[in-house]
Amino acid sequence: MEFRKLSNAGFEVSQICLGTMTFGEQTSQEEGHRQLAYAREVGINFMDTAEMYSVPGRKETQGSTETIIGNWFALHPEQRKEWVIASKVTGPSPLFGYISPDLTFSPKRLESALEGSLKRLKTDYIDLYQLHWPERKTNYFGVLGYGAHDHVWVDNFDEVIDTLNSFIGKGKIRAWGLSNETPWGVLRCQTKAKLDKMIGPVSIQNPYNLLNRTFEIGLAEICLRENIGMLAYSPLAFGLLTGKYHLKLDKTTDRINQFSRLARYNGQRSHSATASYLELAKLNGLSLTELALSFVASRPFVSSTILGATTLDQLKEDIGACNIVLSEEILEQLEQVHNQNPNPAP
Repeated sequence: MEFRKLSNAGFEVSQICLGTMTFGEQTSQEEGHRQLAYAREVGINFMDTAEMYSVPGRKETQGSTETIIGNWFALHPEQRKEWVIASKVTGPSPLFGYISPDLTFSPKRLESALEGSLKRLKTDYIDLYQLHWPERKTNYFGVLGYGAHDHVWVDNFDEVIDTLNSFIGKGKIRAWGLSNETPWGVLRCQTKAKLDKMIGPVSIQNPYNLLNRTFEIGLAEICLRENIGMLAYSPLAFGLLTGKYHLKLDKTTDRINQFSRLARYNGQRSHSATASYLELAKLNGLSLTELALSFVASRPFVSSTILGATTLDQLKEDIGACNIVLSEEILEQLEQVHNQNPNPAP
């Protein structure tokens, strides 16, 4: 297993990160614990969760993912120091008022959210604490076009960064990062941190896959030049890039079928592009899963690829796929498909 540094965080993470957002919904505690055991067995030391998980967010299951992870560490306390745990504080949204009446990134709210996560995870520190999505209205979760010019928002990045640095000083977190952020947001944080000689974001967690390569426009260069790690989520586009939907092998319980709110990848252009990538994979003796995951893992700006699986068998297949090295010829073929149908699921 290859390991990579996240900026100046002081720790290394495996090139594969165990995604856990289905723990407590599609994935039972027993199955989740099997995944944690296997991931550690093959050398993975990095996991990602969030206070709002499991997905889709519901009051009844909020915090269940962190609780399942915490129960694992209660059973195996010796493993805590072997893992890098990343969690996230929920941003503003009318969908998640049940988490807190205040979903801003005020010092009080950040502290309350952090303490809640620490309690559920049964740990006294979180290695990487992330802002799940921006507090301001901007482009994330597939929003195209910029329509937030009239949105009233007071720039509070200075206060947010001060608060996160205070958590580091108290030993409650080791580093902090961003998620679903824009180029402006990343550079705003970097500028503040550099000017005030504070610890800036060590990572950004955004979607990246064959159907959504918008990260390459602006953010990829920022990550490479500013030494910020990119954590790629949805590398299989909610399962679309396994080919099972195209081949009619999907089940009613699969994510896109079960959770219409998460179906950002379910448009006609996405299915058309998937068919092209599936044909390319067959021509090169690969499964679509292998083609999709090995592509993401090959990008120089990607520090770790987040793999979320509902079963251990799926996880094993996905981990194996990330270790495949694509030839220059296959990479050129991928570019041809991409240029014909670019970013059908941004």
